[in-house]
Amino acid sequence: YDVTILMKLANRLKKWKESEGTQNSAMRIAILGSYSIQHFAGVLDVFLQGSGIETCIYEGEYDGINMDVLDEHSKLYQFKPEIVILMTHSPDIHYFPELLSSEEQINDALQHQMAYYRNLWAHIGKMSDCQIMQTNFVVPMHRALGNMEAGYSFSQSNYIRLLNLELAKERPKYVTIIDVDYLASAVGKKRWFDYSAYFLTKSGFHVDFLGDVAFLFLSEILAIKGRIRKCLVLDLDNTLWGGVVGDDGYDKIQIDPHNAVGESYRYFQQYVKNLRDRGVILAVCSKNEEETAKQPFEKNPDMILKLSDFASFKANWNDKASNIREIAKELNIGIDSLVFVDDNPAERELVKQFLPDVLVVDLPEDPAEYADALEAAAPFEWVELTKEDLNRADSYQADRERAKLSESFVDYGDYLQSLQMEGTADIVGESQTERFVQLINKSNQFNLRTKRYTDAQIEEMQKDGNVRMIYVNLKDRFTNYGIISCIILRKTDGQCFIDTWLMSCRVLKRGVEDFAFRKVIEEARNMGCERIIGEYIPTKKNGMVKDFYSDLGFRLLGEPIEKDMMESRLYEYPVQKDYKKRIYITGGV
Repeated sequence: YDVTILMKLANRLKKWKESEGTQNSAMRIAILGSYSIQHFAGVLDVFLQGSGIETCIYEGEYDGINMDVLDEHSKLYQFKPEIVILMTHSPDIHYFPELLSSEEQINDALQHQMAYYRNLWAHIGKMSDCQIMQTNFVVPMHRALGNMEAGYSFSQSNYIRLLNLELAKERPKYVTIIDVDYLASAVGKKRWFDYSAYFLTKSGFHVDFLGDVAFLFLSEILAIKGRIRKCLVLDLDNTLWGGVVGDDGYDKIQIDPHNAVGESYRYFQQYVKNLRDRGVILAVCSKNEEETAKQPFEKNPDMILKLSDFASFKANWNDKASNIREIAKELNIGIDSLVFVDDNPAERELVKQFLPDVLVVDLPEDPAEYADALEAAAPFEWVELTKEDLNRADSYQADRERAKLSESFVDYGDYLQSLQMEGTADIVGESQTERFVQLINKSNQFNLRTKRYTDAQIEEMQKDGNVRMIYVNLKDRFTNYGIISCIILRKTDGQCFIDTWLMSCRVLKRGVEDFAFRKVIEEARNMGCERIIGEYIPTKKNGMVKDFYSDLGFRLLGEPIEKDMMESRLYEYPVQKDYKKRIYITGGV
């Protein structure tokens, strides 16, 4: 990043905001730091504005974390932030274990330091709709013990590493740890630290890395806003292996672990395999004959990736933009969920031009650096990792088996019956909260109102006697999907208002909504409500559910009304009316 350009843009944006003001809908972000944070705040605002997120930013005083957070009458609490960013660094650590300290003494020091952060988190957590993003500590470059620092757990270097681990272990769900220690290590500690600037202006790191640090926070904020990537689309020839399989043959491509070029491609394949294992969907988009393109996966023993690792496989002579559209359609995900990797710059440019919502990663010429390029793009930053994420890739493979099964049935009802679906629709408990929040913040297509909620907000609603939060999980003979639908009901003036209803598109046309609606009716009756009110607020992505309430038997209430620049539609359903549609899911409601 060119820091000079970024800072100029930050100044222009600040002046523009001062003259134009900010809208009430702007995202409120508070930035507090133990060092100077003004330049960082400006650059982060530029990045967010460039991503279509208008902000209102509160900048704390230098070294003002305690002043703002511990005084609940401070301007911070009046500001009512949605996100609080805590920029910390190693000089904040005032209590280190003494040399030759025992493990018990080291743990006492850790708990003494953690008590301070637990207290900060608890204070901020009282603002129920607030998420915290806190940097971990960059391990300093200077070592009083020299190489012995690595050999003793009481050394300052190892103590800071232990403190970083403790932050990760103890953080509440509404706290995200931003790994600046990784960034500093990646760019080099000698470049990261600028002691002259720190002593002069209290800068926490070298100004050259303002853009890199802001990008870390941008990725997490976008994830909170539900803008995440979840599918990696890969070319084959000279991307997953060296050479052209159509010319060289599956047994002559460069994937041999005994030479440097082959090992480079294997290393990249292993990196991609690791992404799949954490829940990233893999797809192939290659100009090739399909049978020929599949041969390396089926017949070459040196391949790390297998055919079963891919949820979609497009190998033909169509242009890649068209194939990528087909991949998104086949997987039932948005185009903006895709990341495209191809060694050919002409193909990358084509996709950039025709599919601007796809993130295209520019690969270097050396395959040994492919993993670095994909890592630097950081396309798969998610807020949390759940069991459902780990099962996602396997469940897409099961979708293929399901599709084959459907072809053998003439009657769709018989097909649904053959899936042997089992489900649960129940009130959200502690064990479901993490996945419930994740699904709320990333579902866009099957989402009636597209409202986002933080962990803290969900926990607050769980305490509200007029709110019911319902989760639905599903499994069939092929896949255990886990939680795939979230519903939030609010009792208002004797009516049950459906605040949130969303569902994973993975389970469309299975009757999940019918299964869930029985639970909605049950809870509305339990709350003593006479009517269920549903609302549809259209967005660019949720057109698929525009007739959802009508299909369930709701009655439209009057003409559409203007809401958040969109036309909102209200529907009603009498609670005493039984829902008689046939349901093919067995299990508890």
